[in-house]
Amino acid sequence: MSWIQTISYQNATGKLKALYDRIKGPNDYLDNILKVHSLKPHTLEGHMQLYKNVLHHRDNQLPKWLLEAVGVYVSLLNGCDYCARHHLRGMSKLLDDEPRSNAIYDSLRQNNPGSAFQDKELTIFEYAEKLTLSLQKITEDDINKLRESGLNDGEILEINQVVSYFAYANRTVLGLGVNTDGDIIGLSPSDSEDPNNWQHK
Repeated sequence: MSWIQTISYQNATGKLKALYDRIKGPNDYLDNILKVHSLKPHTLEGHMQLYKNVLHHRDNQLPKWLLEAVGVYVSLLNGCDYCARHHLRGMSKLLDDEPRSNAIYDSLRQNNPGSAFQDKELTIFEYAEKLTLSLQKITEDDINKLRESGLNDGEILEINQVVSYFAYANRTVLGLGVNTDGDIIGLSPSDSEDPNNWQHK
């Protein structure tokens, strides 16, 4: 599951048990990326607040499937198969269009988003790639390019935060050896209307 000790739902107590109850999916299920925080419940709480607010919040303007696709791309660029698999499933469920989902995944896996996206959406993926692989080269011109493509500053912030969240999540997974053994791929706290609902479904 990971290279460090974790605490199962059955053995959890106190604050950890309360957080697990707030997060868990069917049959007390918990993703491995969340259980890896179990020795430090406060970091689990921080992770969930960031994740829910960045990807699953009612005030986001951009389509959730697009935010998930950006997460898949960043994860592929960082070599994080765990996050790529989970969020590809999330993107696919939201799109409900298997051929389109497959075409998007193939384009991102080949680092060729231009074969699946154009105009504003392609500019988003170009920014995500640069922020992931060459972040020290980001300039105000990159933000102006996003604006010129039709994004407003709030949407630019959304994209920036998705890329930044996945930098964090990917390094949590890769740095601690988290794998998908026992995971149910693609569950998420998808109730965007309630920021406090972290239940995975």
